[in-house]
Amino acid sequence: MKGFLLTDHKAKIRYHDLLGDGPPILFLHGLGCSSSFDYPQVAAFRELQQHRRILVDLLGSGYSDSPENFSYSMAAHASCLEQLIEHMGLDNFYLYGHSMGGAIAISLAGKCEQRLSGLVLSEANLDSGGGLFSRRIAGHEEGGYLESGHQTMIRNARASACEEWAVGLEASSPVAVYRESKSLVDGEARSWRQILYSLNIPRTFIFGQKSLPDPEESRLKANGINIEIVDNAGHSMAWDNPAGLATAIQRGIHFAG
Repeated sequence: MKGFLLTDHKAKIRYHDLLGDGPPILFLHGLGCSSSFDYPQVAAFRELQQHRRILVDLLGSGYSDSPENFSYSMAAHASCLEQLIEHMGLDNFYLYGHSMGGAIAISLAGKCEQRLSGLVLSEANLDSGGGLFSRRIAGHEEGGYLESGHQTMIRNARASACEEWAVGLEASSPVAVYRESKSLVDGEARSWRQILYSLNIPRTFIFGQKSLPDPEESRLKANGINIEIVDNAGHSMAWDNPAGLATAIQRGIHFAG
């Protein structure tokens, strides 16, 4: 695992950099997760093996540092990743983001569009208001969430047989999870949807089959966005069907040409 020091925050982002001769793919994970946990199996499938695959743990998640003075907003994460991209000298690469990571990927794409060959999203947050879990988390005051809410979320994840998310939450900073949830609920002045529609690069949006029907499917198609579907999977498609997700990502890359 490699690390990059963000001097402004005195904190390191850590990531796996898996070798491949093909164009790089930068992976961004969802709320309470980490790329180091979610994506090694996805990245190992034949469909993606020819690519250089960069699996990033966002600040506050996985093996990356968790500075308490960081805002953990989607825009702040995107700014840190922009520095990482500059540090790595990435050009002509693909950006993949899931759920919260999709909102960050969209924000990042708006900053580095000229470097991107394409954007692939899976069930990304596109508007303010958050999702089921981010709304539940953001409904607390920060102090209350840190005191007991985070442990309650972990217990509830285990009780609902979602061991993977419970493990991810345990490895995440409660401060990060809370502030990320608030950022997803509050949104930004320019929505992630508006940025997505304005991008002049190939864009793919992936749904898990079990998440359908969803009115977003036709709405996104109408705005020129390619749609892919992962069979036998819901929102947590990297866990439900990693081979299917790898295939969908590759199709998104093929769509980008």
